[in-house]
Amino acid sequence: MESLLITSGRANLATDVIGSGEPIVFLHARVADRRMWGHQMLDIGTGHQAIAYDRRGFGGTVAEAEDHSAVEDLITVLESVAGGAPAILVACSQGGGIALDATLRYPACVRGLVLIAPNVTGAPKMTHAGRVEDLVTRLAVAEAQNDTEEAIAIRTTLWLDGPFQSEGRVTGEARRLFNEMNAVALGLRSPGTNTDAPIAYGRLGELSVPTLVMCGHLDLPGIQEQSRYVAASVARGTFHQISSTAHLPSLERPQEVTSVIAGFIEQCRSQQ
Repeated sequence: MESLLITSGRANLATDVIGSGEPIVFLHARVADRRMWGHQMLDIGTGHQAIAYDRRGFGGTVAEAEDHSAVEDLITVLESVAGGAPAILVACSQGGGIALDATLRYPACVRGLVLIAPNVTGAPKMTHAGRVEDLVTRLAVAEAQNDTEEAIAIRTTLWLDGPFQSEGRVTGEARRLFNEMNAVALGLRSPGTNTDAPIAYGRLGELSVPTLVMCGHLDLPGIQEQSRYVAASVARGTFHQISSTAHLPSLERPQEVTSVIAGFIEQCRSQQ
C-alpha cells in the first residue's frame, strides 16, 4: 500500500493506494474515515487500482479552514493518482452524496457507482421516529459542547448499532474502529465551508452510468427508503439489501460487501 498526501487548495488529503489498473475510488461516511474500507481496499486492490482518501475534517487529512469543494477534492485525487482515468466510485452516506454530485458535474470521470445508504444533496428533509429525533437533537448538543464521549456514544447508537437495536449489538474490531475514527474527527478543527451546490435529487434521472445501491436493513427507515428511491430513479440502477447491518455494512459484513462490489466491477467491465 502506498500512502500519499495530495494537495487540494489549503488541504493535504491523506490517501491510500493499492494495486494498479482501472481506478476504484472509495469515499467514506460522515461517521468514519478511509479506514472503513480496509477490507475492500485489500481485496479490490489485487486486480484494480483501489484508492481511498480522507476528506477535509476526517482522519489523517490536514486542512486549513477555507471555502472548498468536496467534489473538486475528489477530482483532484482522481487526477493525481489515476491521471483522470474514469473511475468507479464506491461511496457511503455523505460520501454517496459527493459521488452523485461529482458524476453529474464530471460525467466523463465516472463509469460506475456503488452507493451504500447514500446521502442525496437537495433531497427533502427526512422525518424520523421520535426516538431518532431525540438522538439527533442530543447529538447536536453534545457536538456543540465538545462532549466527545457523549457524541461518540450517540453516533454509535444511531449509525453502528442502529437506533432500534440493543446497545452493543456490534462488537469487536468494528466497534473499536468506529469509536477511533469518530474520536479523531471530533478532535479536528473545522475545515471551512463546502460550497458545492445541492444538485443531485432533482437530477437523478440524468445519471446513465451503471449504479448499484445498497443499504442495511437495520438502518433508519428513511435512509432505506431513500436508497431504494435512488436505485429506481437512475437509468441503470439496481438495489441490494444487506441483512443484519445498520448504516455501515462495510464494517459489519465486510466479506459480503466486498463480494457484491467485486461482482459489480466485473459487470461494468463486461459492459464496456
